[in-house]
Amino acid sequence: MTVFDTDTDLLPLVLRPYKAHCKYLTSAVVTAEDGRVSAECEFSIAESCYIDDTGHLNAVEVNISYNQMMYYVVAKSVKEGLLPEFGSWTLEDYWRHQLPDILIARFGGSFRRPINARAFSGGFEIRTVDRRTPGGGDPLIIADTSYRYWDAAGGRCDGEVKLAFVNAFDEAVAGTS
Repeated sequence: MTVFDTDTDLLPLVLRPYKAHCKYLTSAVVTAEDGRVSAECEFSIAESCYIDDTGHLNAVEVNISYNQMMYYVVAKSVKEGLLPEFGSWTLEDYWRHQLPDILIARFGGSFRRPINARAFSGGFEIRTVDRRTPGGGDPLIIADTSYRYWDAAGGRCDGEVKLAFVNAFDEAVAGTS
């Protein structure tokens, strides 16, 4: 098992596309073991970016927080060479793909107990990564991921997300079909 503490040089670069009041991810410890990559993260949402205070973490902020965890973990995986499917990518390749080519194909979640958005923790895992060519189209990378959030008062939310990395094979090494 390899553990990477928060990369304080990388984190602000990953969050660069976000408006200042929407940078929720404050730290992320990435772990790589047996072909899986995961992270334990800390978040703080001082004020919702789009609505009056609901008093709890809501679905929009769950999605934004997920994106920030995922972007950081993929960038760290590229930087450290943790996933063979991205083996030929450089960080420059990652920056070029970050916004236009990483798509959420399916997003699901369950809210078990309200979470305090001011201070909460999150977990993220890349479960599988495969190369696919759906319907004879251009090849893409599909990643099955999971997330979970919790707070000190027992708040809980979790879910699964399928990602599609399109336009990925001009640089990426082919994975499995």
